[in-house]
Amino acid sequence: MRSNASFFTRTRQSTLAALLCASLAAPLLGGCFFGAAAAITAGSMAAADRRTVGTQVEDRTIQLKAESAVRDTFGDAVHVNATVYNRQLLLTGEAPDETTRKRIETRVSSIPNIRLVLNDVQVAGKSSLTSRSNDAFITGKVKASLVDAQDIFANSFKITTEAGVVYIMGLVTEREANRAAQIAAGVPGVVKVVKVVELISEAELSRLTKTPNNGTHSQDPGPR
Repeated sequence: MRSNASFFTRTRQSTLAALLCASLAAPLLGGCFFGAAAAITAGSMAAADRRTVGTQVEDRTIQLKAESAVRDTFGDAVHVNATVYNRQLLLTGEAPDETTRKRIETRVSSIPNIRLVLNDVQVAGKSSLTSRSNDAFITGKVKASLVDAQDIFANSFKITTEAGVVYIMGLVTEREANRAAQIAAGVPGVVKVVKVVELISEAELSRLTKTPNNGTHSQDPGPR
């Protein structure tokens, strides 16, 4: 059985150690916030992202290198997904034993420019294709629900799902992180929500709203 995952949360002023917080179980929140998502081009998604364009490219490079490293080293013995946001690397999936699980983390830790590796790979048999398809479906529903909510920036978050556990990444305020977790928990099929966020203050959000990291003007809808 998958152990209760914790929230990995840290402020921009903290060290690279993740602060562990209590989990948010989906069954505690009722209702479904799922709605139709608006079509958004890749260019506009990049413009709404709070990371610099350079960091976005770097994150993609780190992800590709991590996936390649795991594949080349462990082959079909493991099922591991790498998700990167603001140079924080989240590992999810399954490994056959604890030794392999630790070896995976060690292997990717040598990749240049990673600030933090968060290893939530579970010791378990590899998930089925049906389970992975369901996870992809849940991820899509959560993303659409964030867009449908209209009181937060959906593009400020990166979402991934493993065995029904939804991981939320982003450079966001505590208010935004909690709202996104609430929305995700209301999506059918979600077992648990794990926040893997880098917290910023409301003042920092206001600054980014006026002068985004990527140089593109945007507006914060704020709380409703």
